[in-house]
Formats: sequence, structure tokens, C-alpha cells
Amino acid sequence: MNFPAVFFLLSSSHKRKAGSSNARKKQSVNSAKKDFSLFRILKKIVKTFFSIGENKTISWISSFLFLFFALFLLLSQKNFFQKKNFPDSPPVLGFRELIPSPKPYPVNKGIYLLPELTAKSIFIVDVDSAVVLYQQNADLKLLPASTTKMMTALVVLDQYPLDKVLTVGQLKIDGSKIGLLPGEQITVENLLYALLVGSANDAAEVLAQNYPGGEAGFVLAMNQKAADLKLENTHFSNPIGLDDKDHYSTAKDLGRLAVVFINQPVLAKIVATPEIVISDTSGTIKHNLKNTNELIGKVEGVKGIKTGWTQNAGECLVTLVEKGGHRVVIVVLESKSRFTETQSLINWVFGNFDWLVIAPTMYQ
Repeated sequence: MNFPAVFFLLSSSHKRKAGSSNARKKQSVNSAKKDFSLFRILKKIVKTFFSIGENKTISWISSFLFLFFALFLLLSQKNFFQKKNFPDSPPVLGFRELIPSPKPYPVNKGIYLLPELTAKSIFIVDVDSAVVLYQQNADLKLLPASTTKMMTALVVLDQYPLDKVLTVGQLKIDGSKIGLLPGEQITVENLLYALLVGSANDAAEVLAQNYPGGEAGFVLAMNQKAADLKLENTHFSNPIGLDDKDHYSTAKDLGRLAVVFINQPVLAKIVATPEIVISDTSGTIKHNLKNTNELIGKVEGVKGIKTGWTQNAGECLVTLVEKGGHRVVIVVLESKSRFTETQSLINWVFGNFDWLVIAPTMYQ
């Protein structure tokens, strides 16, 4: 018997009981109005239905159903109606929550003049606020030399796990090397140390040779990543930084590339390493590495990033310096004294700029 039939029969039974049953029902309702206790209301309802006598089957079924639901409500009402059983309304977000907190903004106090510089191109940017602190010929296309290896390292991270073991093939490259041997097996992580700490051209060659599609595929990936990062005045023809008419970048592009680079914790750790000994997987072939950035350990706050030099490119240096919680990237290209000039620029930046929080009154 379904519920509509039960209630229909129940209603019909009540209509036939016009006398004493109606009186008792009215009395029950009136009593219930006086006492809102659920238990008492249920008691009256049960008593009413047990008084129906003409159709005892309907009476028992109706009474059982009402008793069942009454007990269910009685036992569950305490937990069901508690607030925790209903989803909380989403919090109303205020100004602070909807808009990120503003980063400290570098403000030039204008106290110190720029030092005399020989660098042909310079770019200085505050990492967190993205404010350009100084630029000179920042969009001039120049030879980037081994600062190229920042992009090389980013492509490597995209392709290889750090613990992957690569085999050194036949190498035919010149310039800075750590002496990798044909057949030597070495991890990608150790090759990255060689690439970024020792500026090893042979490490760059091994990483590119093992890439899908070989060195050509690797260079293609470098240029694709440059396009993805909107480095519009940059193009690569090799993973090392060898001079080539189709291999160029700008101080601004290298500065932007450096910001992406240092946001990779593994790479940031590697370039800040003053010196380290790496080995092949057997531990028998050792390579002693010393960071090519002479400012590490010499100038407070310098954390790497990458040096570069060829006869045509001149002295190149991309540097990360952190002081007082503020990170600044400095790029100098085609300089005659990259370390001295970068140190002078570090002193100028942190002596001449204050970092202020400029925010609407809602943040005060």
C-alpha cells in the first residue's frame, strides 16, 4: 500500500467518524497548541489514530507509519537542525582579500649619481615589483655569450628529471670546459652544476646532444621558450653562447629571463653555489667547480646568476642581489669591467632607493 492510498483511507475513515473522533481530534489539536513539545504532540496523534475502530487494519497501518516518522523526527531533530549540518554561507570578501597586498615600491631618493660605466647596455629591475630601476640601451641587440646558459638550463628542466643519467658522447667544442670524457655517465643535476657554476661548454653540449631531436631540437626548444616568455629581441643558434649572427639578445630580455630563472628553486640554489665537486655515477671521475661570478662571497647579498664572455661580446654579467628582503637583477653587457661596474651599481641601487608600501587607505 503506497502513502497516498494510506492517507486517502485515513482521511475517509476520519470523515465517517464524525462524532467522538472529531471531538477528540479537536481536543488534541487544542492541547497541542498549548504545548509545543514534540513528544506531547506525537502522543496526541498516536492516541487519536488508535481510537479509529471501524477499520482496524487502516488504523494500525496509519498509526505505525506516523509513529515511525514521529520517532525519526524526535531522534534526528537535535543533530539535523544543528548549524553544522547546513553549508555555511561563503564569507564576504573585503578589499584586502579580493586584491593582493601591494609589493613594496622602490622610490629613488636621488642622493647618489650613477657611477661612470663602460657597459654598452644596462638593465636593472626590482624583482618583486617589476619596477625598472635603471636602463641604458636596454633594447640593443648584442651577443649574450654564456649568459645564454640561463635559457639552456630552463629547457633542461622542462625535459629532464634531475636524476636522469646521460652518457657523454663525442664532443667537439672549444672554450670553457670541465673535461667530460666520452662514455662518462653523469646525472642531469651534476651537468647543471657544471653548466651554471663552471660555465662548462661541454656540459651544455651533452645536455643538447641527448635531447629529443639532438642539438637542433634543443635549440628549437630554446627559441620556442623565448617566444613563450615574450623575449621579442632574442634568438638562439646554439646552447652554449658561441658568437653567431643569429644568436643575440638584449639586456632587457636577459633581465626578464633572469627573473623567470631565479623563480626555479633548483636553479637559484645552483647559481648561488661558490664551489662544489661533482662526479660521474660511479664516483670515480671527479670535477672541481668554482663559480665564475667573482662577486659571490665577496659582495654582500650576491646570489649568482651567470657570467659570459667572448672576444666579440666583451664582458657580460647577469647578477641577482638580495638585501633587506629586496631582490634586484642587474644586467651589464659588453663591459670592460663587469664585476667592478656591477658592484658599483649594487651600491648605487641600495644607497639610492627606499622600498615603500604604497597602498589605498583600505590597507592602512
